Amino acid sequence: MATAYPTPIDRVVTSGVFRLDGGEWNVDNNVWIVGNERTAIVIDAAHDHEEIARALGDRELMAIVCTHAHNDHISAAGQLADLTSAPILLHPDDAQLWNMVYPSREPDAPLLHGERLQAGDVELEVLHTPGHAPGAVCLHAPELGVVFSGDTLFNGGPGATGRSFSDFPTIIDSIRDRLFALPEDTMVYTGHGESTTIGAEAPHLEEWVKRGS
Repeated sequence: MATAYPTPIDRVVTSGVFRLDGGEWNVDNNVWIVGNERTAIVIDAAHDHEEIARALGDRELMAIVCTHAHNDHISAAGQLADLTSAPILLHPDDAQLWNMVYPSREPDAPLLHGERLQAGDVELEVLHTPGHAPGAVCLHAPELGVVFSGDTLFNGGPGATGRSFSDFPTIIDSIRDRLFALPEDTMVYTGHGESTTIGAEAPHLEEWVKRGS
């Protein structure tokens, strides 16, 4: 289902299964579409490429950007790329996770910290925020006052770090150094669930550290 957000952002919620370490969990994922009436990028092509394509409509898809390579965030990336001829972008540190889902296919280009992407009229800066996954990234759109946090930061706390390839102290460092350095009124558009702001989450950092230690 597509949900209207302030232009130039749309959210599509798709449903499927997250698989890792032999476990399976039913999840709903936020798929973010950023652009204008002509072109757009997709952040995290999850579960249903046809639903994402319907939300794109007639816009040209310039890139499929993966905040990390857990299967639920990339499961529709291959089919969406084949349908639209858009490149798939992923931080190279998530290659091992990517290969679990796509053993015979590589991403088309790397996402690197500090790189800037153009999404319609919006510029997005790539922030490498490892912890939930080694190659996790967030995407900051300063002129919109928005950061797309993937599974690094949620409404209520950091992303999970109890599975393979994740690390709690690392995600705390990423949130403290990269995300909490952003303005307090920055909206945080997450990989699952409802949005929040940097200002709403920052006061709880030490509580999370104590809880996770």
